[in-house]
Amino acid sequence: MPIATTNPATGQVLKTYDPMSDEQVDAAIERADQAFRQLHGTTAAQRGQWLIRAADLLEAERDETARLMTTEMGKTYAAAKAEVTKCATACRFYAANAERMLADEPADAAAVKAKRAFVRYQPLGPVLAVMPWNFPLWQVMRFAAPALMAGNTGLLKHASNVPQTALYLEDLFRRAGFPEGAFTTLLVGSDAVDRILSDSRVRAATLTGSEGAGRSIAQSAGRELKKTVLELGGSDPFVVMPSADLDKAAEVATTARCQNNGQSCIAAKRFIVHTDVFDAFAEKFAARMSALRVGDPMDANTDVGPLATDRGRNEVHEQVRDAADNGATILCGGEKPAGDGWYYPPTVVTDLRPGMRMWSEEVFGPVAGLFRASSYEEAIEIANGTNFGLGSNAWTTDPAEQERFATDLDAGNVFINGMTTSYPELPFGGVKNSGYGRELSALGMREFCNTKTVWVGEGEAGPGAGAHSE
Repeated sequence: MPIATTNPATGQVLKTYDPMSDEQVDAAIERADQAFRQLHGTTAAQRGQWLIRAADLLEAERDETARLMTTEMGKTYAAAKAEVTKCATACRFYAANAERMLADEPADAAAVKAKRAFVRYQPLGPVLAVMPWNFPLWQVMRFAAPALMAGNTGLLKHASNVPQTALYLEDLFRRAGFPEGAFTTLLVGSDAVDRILSDSRVRAATLTGSEGAGRSIAQSAGRELKKTVLELGGSDPFVVMPSADLDKAAEVATTARCQNNGQSCIAAKRFIVHTDVFDAFAEKFAARMSALRVGDPMDANTDVGPLATDRGRNEVHEQVRDAADNGATILCGGEKPAGDGWYYPPTVVTDLRPGMRMWSEEVFGPVAGLFRASSYEEAIEIANGTNFGLGSNAWTTDPAEQERFATDLDAGNVFINGMTTSYPELPFGGVKNSGYGRELSALGMREFCNTKTVWVGEGEAGPGAGAHSE
């Protein structure tokens, strides 16, 4: 895939970039390693000042940066502005809380026969981040803010269709005051990732992307014995039970499915509805999906813009046609429009069965699959009947059902009577083929730290002196 900005609303190539040479990549890694050594001599308070400056710049440049993202990957301008604001919020959160999150944690010294015992969190070094195009600023920031605050440096291999956003991020952290090389964008293709990760100066990696990409980077990192955090695909369930507020559930379901033009790993994709309220919910949901306005993402009246790539739109349409050709019912949408741009209408498909692609595959576009469940147990069986386990939603006002869903849904995130989203304050990640490790919160910051045990004794003899220990 060429490294280029192509406007999804028109299909027009706006700007292209030559990939960096091996020599340029090696020089960037060296700068990241040298910057890591510089950051060792700074305090969390100093790094926090730089991160606050980054937040100030994001807020001051919000409209221009949002326009850039919309031009590169097609999200609505309103959504892009909200994404910039969210990134600034994350910067301020880590600037305010990192010192507490990284503070030494005392242990029970007496229990381990020590004068003092504690856990210290220290950075690992340069971290390679392989990031996707769908949230081109936020996906990077939720790694970069905690990693930089912990004292690591970042090497960004961004998606090839958002190069200008990638370069903006490098410039942002430089202007904020971080040392030269603390955060570097590598304009390279995916074929360069293995070589970068094999470099001894690169200490860890994080990836948000497809299951295949996750397997590839995990294999490379495993060979090198390097830590990874993976956030991969999702086919999130949205369960609606009889006690739910159907109007509110249908309203949130529409947003949950079509946020970011339907291109979100944690977008609700499989809508599992109890048979007692299935018909009523389906009618409300299809009506709301049909009413969404598809068009120019820069227009304030647009609800759904184009998909990011023509290939992605073709894939979504093929999944919908496969379902229809095998007996599924399309309640709305389902037709690829003519004309410029990679648009696809909000679509609702029901009567899905095993064997159809939509039964088991993630659909990365504004397409919802409706599933009927006769009981709580069947709803859980359908919800968990996928290889993915990223986000999940359940709608019920029954306290006992709420507790059961919190336990029974096999996912990294469970949102009850609300839409799955990410917050700096809460850990984010998945299970099963949706990946491993956590981003955000204190857990996300510590993923790329050495969790170091420190034991201090009274005298010369160490713990377990004179005896075998391990």
